[in-house]
Amino acid sequence: MPDYLRLPGRLTAPEPGWTTRADVVIVGSGIAGLTAALRLREHVDKVLVVTKDVLSAGSTQWAQGGIAAALGPEDTPGQHEVDTLVAGAGACDADAVRVLVDEGPEAVHELIALGTNFDHTADGELSLTREGGHHRDRIAHAGGDATGAEIQRALVAAIDAAPDIEVIQHALAVDLLLAADGGVAGVTLHVMGEGQREGVGAVHCRAVVLASGGFGQVFSQTTNPPVSTGDGMALALRAGATLRDLEFVQFHPTVMYLGPDSRGQQPLISEAVRGEGAFLVDDEGDRFMQGVHELADLAPRDVVAKAIMKRMLETGRPHMWLDARHLGADFWERRFPTILATARSHGVDPVTELIPVSPACHYVSGGVRTDLDGRSDVPGLYASGEVACSGVHGANRLASNSLLDGLVFSRRIAKVLPGELRDWAEPATDHRAQGLVPGSARRELQETMTSRVGVLRHADGLAEAVQLLDKVAAVESAVIDQEAWETTNLLTIATALAEAAALREETRGSHWREDHPERDDSVFAGHYDVRMVDGATVVAFTPAVQTDPSVGPVAGVPR
Repeated sequence: MPDYLRLPGRLTAPEPGWTTRADVVIVGSGIAGLTAALRLREHVDKVLVVTKDVLSAGSTQWAQGGIAAALGPEDTPGQHEVDTLVAGAGACDADAVRVLVDEGPEAVHELIALGTNFDHTADGELSLTREGGHHRDRIAHAGGDATGAEIQRALVAAIDAAPDIEVIQHALAVDLLLAADGGVAGVTLHVMGEGQREGVGAVHCRAVVLASGGFGQVFSQTTNPPVSTGDGMALALRAGATLRDLEFVQFHPTVMYLGPDSRGQQPLISEAVRGEGAFLVDDEGDRFMQGVHELADLAPRDVVAKAIMKRMLETGRPHMWLDARHLGADFWERRFPTILATARSHGVDPVTELIPVSPACHYVSGGVRTDLDGRSDVPGLYASGEVACSGVHGANRLASNSLLDGLVFSRRIAKVLPGELRDWAEPATDHRAQGLVPGSARRELQETMTSRVGVLRHADGLAEAVQLLDKVAAVESAVIDQEAWETTNLLTIATALAEAAALREETRGSHWREDHPERDDSVFAGHYDVRMVDGATVVAFTPAVQTDPSVGPVAGVPR
């Protein structure tokens, strides 16, 4: 490793100009964060929710397809478990998956009791549909294709009705404050225009729950909103937590192609559209998913994304096509009004035209390593949702399991955390080296990650990526601002991701190595764990049993 590569042990920032206190600070305001807040408020004196934008601005509101759980009369948690394990390509934690599927139905019914209005059939039953990798109709949806927005609406309404929960909006979590024992003593924030609390401040607390989402902005094209810059994962890594399975980045196969120069958040064409009968075709009209997988166009996302990329490479085309014309105008307007309006706003009418689609970064299956109750390596630090890695997603998240993940594991955190709250502790002297790279480096970083650490990966490209990221790390920012903080967080995550991807010399789930096209359970059944030591990322392999029932027996599966 080059001598000059030293990632910051903490972000360069002004000394806190204000302080406040809360028993628990929750970073993030999607389904994971707000679920934790609503349940914890009943058991601790003060809960503070910190969100980078406004309460409704995270990834949850963009979830189109729905939330998966065994809610139908012919479905069971055991069947949901098998589908999740198969999609995870042998890298799931079987115990975590069982928790997810067993506790999922009750958690969804509690969402309904909270006021979430899911769609129903004419006879009043919950309307359930199917997405890729599922063998049963088990996806509950709302407003056709506005499930995330409806869940977020219900959660925000519940927060608004709970005045004892304090909310600080427009606040970036900068770094954890650590006590002498290495555990949580607080967190520093940068608040933009929030009354008297403006600029950098400190919240002294007894626990922090990270629910800050993913890092889609590491890549130049993503379905993630602009706030998804990996802040929570980077903060945790700098504080001593372990990040696991970062190489398993899910590229959604059907993201609307807007042209070669399009950057940032791209329009998602939900997998539910294929669940309702849409199918993929190439320029010649061939349905190329036929024969690739038993579920054809409804194969798991990694299978579909790889098939699209292969056909793009074979034909030299920048995208493939999604054909949903046969669904008809009435169906489109009722079932997918949001997608219909978005596509039309970009000049494509799905009722009469093919939709151009190509894969783009969508979701990271890895994150802060946690146990089944959301605990990280750092005492007092918990994580839930996309920022966390409990093991439920393995190498490839099953469609619509993400909302369920945040819901179920935040409920579990809220159950255990009040009984293990740390004593109040003063922050110890912080000896971690400060640093910051310029915000202007973001574009180069994103282009590097997309071209060399994207859907298709190869040893040469991954080595080039690490070298280019090293050069970015060597430049110190002359300006301290949010753009520099976010870019430094992106650099930290990108470095860990590229190094883990280089070490996993196989193809598994959403990790596709062109130079190692086969999965190898004899060598790579397990996880790559990343820690930070003296400003450098250290990646270590942790062996584990493979958990894909389609390949070999898994203890307790099927039920």
